[in-house]
Amino acid sequence: MQDKLTIRRVGIVLRPSTPELKTLFYEVKSAFERHGAEVVIDSISAGMIGVLGQEFTSMCKTSDILVCIGGDGTLISLARRSYQYHKPILGINAGTLGFLVDINPTEVEAFIDKLYTGEYRIDERMMIEGTLSNGQEEKIFYSFNDLVISRPSISKMVQVDAYIDKKWFNAYYGDGLIISTPTGSTAYNLAAGGPVTFPLTDAFILTPICPHSLTQRPLVIPANFEIEIKTPDKESLVIIDGQEQYDFGPSDTLLIKKASIGARLIHRVERNYFDVLREKLSWGQG
Repeated sequence: MQDKLTIRRVGIVLRPSTPELKTLFYEVKSAFERHGAEVVIDSISAGMIGVLGQEFTSMCKTSDILVCIGGDGTLISLARRSYQYHKPILGINAGTLGFLVDINPTEVEAFIDKLYTGEYRIDERMMIEGTLSNGQEEKIFYSFNDLVISRPSISKMVQVDAYIDKKWFNAYYGDGLIISTPTGSTAYNLAAGGPVTFPLTDAFILTPICPHSLTQRPLVIPANFEIEIKTPDKESLVIIDGQEQYDFGPSDTLLIKKASIGARLIHRVERNYFDVLREKLSWGQG
């Protein structure tokens, strides 16, 4: 039985470049205020709709929960950027796909009432911690869906050497390699032919992108392994959740492991992952 959330302060983030979300923001704000909560909005979202906001870091530190109004991409960005604060995240679907954000605008008021009566659940989704090192300095980052090692230009292949728990495992030749969380299995991994994996599983999914050899296949391994990646042949890119990227050179090393904490997503009690799969992927339809 999970502890009931105490929700006195709510931080809200809106999908960028969507000022028409202002009306929905006020609906969400009013619904929380009816329960006595203070509602703040991050400064970038606030500027977009012409209201006063608060700096993102400060909002995360002082909020009891975070709310994203947008689509799955907005939620993924929020989960990554707010990682160190480990605040529960509620996604309100103002997008189209909605694998992660399952509260529709028509359900906002009723579901926020349920937050205050304990009628919800919190799923903890595994995240990836990546450390990119050149031997002199390190860059640490977090990923919700996937890390992609990609060729820098369309005219070149890339060689990706993979080590598992410091033991050399494989050399992938092709367009790159996806290292996905179970949540990210229905994103780029799925498009590249990787397996759909139940999102509360603790595992890494390694899926080659257009491999030069037909014998290369996706691999699922337990999340307690550490994966080390090198690209000894030429420059490449590391792309995080499709939203952020870094140069990855032949002398660099990328260490990948399960992050110590996961993203905490607030869902309806009755939400069923297999129903979502069937709906979003049109499974079972003749």
